[in-house]
Amino acid sequence: MRSPFQFVLDFFDSEPSISEPLAPAPQDAKALSPVRFAHPQANRTVVFEGVRIGYAFARAKRKTIGFSIGPDGLVVRAPKWVSLKEVDAALLEKSSWVLRKLSESQEQYHQREHTRVAWHDGAQFAYLGKPVQLCIDPAQGSAQLITGDTHVLRIGVSANANAAQIRDCVQAWLMRQARELFEARLNHFAPLLGVEWKKLSLSNAGTRWGSAGIDGAIRLNWRLIHVSPSEIDYVVAHELSHLRVMNHSAQFWETVRSVMPDYAERRKRLKTESLAEW
Repeated sequence: MRSPFQFVLDFFDSEPSISEPLAPAPQDAKALSPVRFAHPQANRTVVFEGVRIGYAFARAKRKTIGFSIGPDGLVVRAPKWVSLKEVDAALLEKSSWVLRKLSESQEQYHQREHTRVAWHDGAQFAYLGKPVQLCIDPAQGSAQLITGDTHVLRIGVSANANAAQIRDCVQAWLMRQARELFEARLNHFAPLLGVEWKKLSLSNAGTRWGSAGIDGAIRLNWRLIHVSPSEIDYVVAHELSHLRVMNHSAQFWETVRSVMPDYAERRKRLKTESLAEW
């Protein structure tokens, strides 16, 4: 359950709110529909629009039924007092949203798999929205980025290093660059918003770009270092704005707009990003 004292920026849209429940899907449809989406820990199934969805269901200390959709599929959490019939009805009511988000999640998964980096000399990956070619040089000391018509990252690992060793070396360099850049952008936007951040942590969350706590703690996904600086700035401004407005109300978006008038365009571009699978 999301704490009321923390707001997160997901890869996908936030869960919709639940209103009055509708009738559940016809049971006979389940026998005719193939399983299109199935969570690895699925313990319940619902069918609508000819699609069967296996989802992970759990009881939780919350006031409403909540949906979350990530790489594994659909997770539904509900208070103990809500009946299973009401859960199915709520899912049916939000069926269009659920199907759309599951399709988007599946598409992004396939895109990430398609762009999975094979870690070897000459491999390519994105850095600040630009392609970088990897060069393995056992004589190289600290990793060094050489900019030019083609950006090259030289790393000093053994010529016999395996893919995991090469990947770890590149990741360590990227994470150092990420922390340095994120801190600089936090320090740039915080005074403009009239807020003060206290701590920066790097995350590797599967479905979140970042989060902000009421205590001033900021978490940013280090893999943002792959995208363009303008999109990184959007995430930074978004999370810092939560230190003033702890929700996604109109007031919150006006706060973001006050330091980033074109935030909507940047947000839209960020949603289309397909990061390479590590």
